[in-house]
Amino acid sequence: MEHARQGFAEQLERHRGIVFKVAGTYCRNPDDRAELAQEIASQLWQAYPRFDPARPFSTWMYRIALNVAISFVRDDSQRRRHAIPLDDQLHDIADPHAADPQAEQQVRVLHRFIHAQAPLDRALLLLYLEDRSYREMSEILGISETNVATKISRLKQRIRNEL
Repeated sequence: MEHARQGFAEQLERHRGIVFKVAGTYCRNPDDRAELAQEIASQLWQAYPRFDPARPFSTWMYRIALNVAISFVRDDSQRRRHAIPLDDQLHDIADPHAADPQAEQQVRVLHRFIHAQAPLDRALLLLYLEDRSYREMSEILGISETNVATKISRLKQRIRNEL
């Protein structure tokens, strides 16, 4: 059991950025982000005995983290029944000392667009921006590669139209 804990702790530390990226993508409020990150870590630990070491840990981790995040958002939206304001937390993403204010504004607009999407589309955009292959996205999200390609294409077109 101690060996399993050590292996899990090492893997979690190595890939902890995934937890923070997913939590940040799905929660704007810092308290909610922390709660979601904790829930993701808990679910990862519970699922770790079923992890297949023949598969990439990061792919498995994304799958668990995104499923937890999507459930978290659905549960949260049922509790709150209103949208979370985006502007109050934009300082978390924007660098006030950025060399290019126009690029910084584009990042803000893209961030708003991502947070306005349905949970599955947010997951796709996050993975796409992480340069994950369609195959990895398919494995993580449990949808076909064709479906991934179609959804990504539609999201790109919506970004072009809306931004």
